[in-house]
Amino acid sequence: MMGKVLVVSTNVEKYDTTDRATGVWLGEVTHFVEEIAKAGYEIDYVSPKGGYVPIDPASLKAANATDWKWYSNDLFKHRALAATLSPEEVNPHDYAAVYFAGGHGAMWDFKNNQQLKQIAETIYADGGYVTGVCHGVVGLVNLIDRHTGKRIIEGKKVTGFSTMEERLNGTKKYMPYLTEDAMTASGGKYKAKLPMKSHVRIAGRVITGQNPPSAKKVGEKLAAALQQ
Repeated sequence: MMGKVLVVSTNVEKYDTTDRATGVWLGEVTHFVEEIAKAGYEIDYVSPKGGYVPIDPASLKAANATDWKWYSNDLFKHRALAATLSPEEVNPHDYAAVYFAGGHGAMWDFKNNQQLKQIAETIYADGGYVTGVCHGVVGLVNLIDRHTGKRIIEGKKVTGFSTMEERLNGTKKYMPYLTEDAMTASGGKYKAKLPMKSHVRIAGRVITGQNPPSAKKVGEKLAAALQQ
């Protein structure tokens, strides 16, 4: 199945309840994009408001060679961080998959965004994949399968940033809700493994990763699925 892949990132730069910086977790974009680009797919970038996407500064401290490869690429920085598409500029029929990248900021502007919801639901209705990693998976919780009228993740194996990981990260008390709870409340068969170890779950055309180290594998699994 050919078509482009759409990457969704947050526009939220700080926690709502405390002066702590957030944004997209850079590695959750770059490690995913590395795998999709290697597979030969064109990638577009969108955010809830369009335009500038802040980077969680902690993700720069954790950056490795793959992160720096992409972060030093001017075209990537412009398209993925400085000037992302707005939802109004996206034609969902152009895409074989959508990927919701994480970073704590996603907890505030993904779950209830109706425009992103419509885009992702259309991609899925067209036979495409809906995917996400870490906190980004909250972009999947309200998606409806237009063929069945049920939530897309209902009854499906899913994962995402665990409550244990949130607690260990010292951020649980600042969250408006918890990723694990949101996935479960929407009918997902949520399961996590060891904190900050790569873990990916696949259920048909739904692919989710638990945490930042899972982004690469989500990309690998999606690329493989798209080439079948």
